[in-house]
Amino acid sequence: MTSHEEFPPTIIVVHPKEKRSKCSVEPLRGTPGFEFWKFPVSRTEPMTGYYRLGLGGPLLTPEDRNSGLLVLDATWKLAGPMEEAFDDVPIRSLKPWKTAYPRKSKLFEDPAEGLATIEAVFAAYAQLGRSTDGMLDSYYWGEQFLEINSELLSSTLGTGTSK
Repeated sequence: MTSHEEFPPTIIVVHPKEKRSKCSVEPLRGTPGFEFWKFPVSRTEPMTGYYRLGLGGPLLTPEDRNSGLLVLDATWKLAGPMEEAFDDVPIRSLKPWKTAYPRKSKLFEDPAEGLATIEAVFAAYAQLGRSTDGMLDSYYWGEQFLEINSELLSSTLGTGTSK
């Protein structure tokens, strides 16, 4: 994945119970423009200029393009305490993208708006008008995700963004 523009790094905070082997954003590790933090995080400074991807906030738009993104990577059950730790970071939400990831939780019901983390990062970059080139290359359900969201992707981007 390459980008010719400079933005604040996208910070992905990973819960320690997430298995790296099953982590959909693992292929982004080491990619310029992405930082991975392990939860819990000791922060001493506010995350000025960042938005946290989440449910219930204003939509993320191209006007937010130059802001940093904070993405929490955990199961929905584990995400609550992570959200509390970053409640000072304003939330921005995604359009109604559909997941291709086959979610099955026996203990906790996933929200209908829930996406795999890589899907959420892709959707956020698309909504911001940032390059998504190569982002889904290592994602097993990438083609299916693009297919089931083709209309939303077209209306969000027009043209020029690819897997």
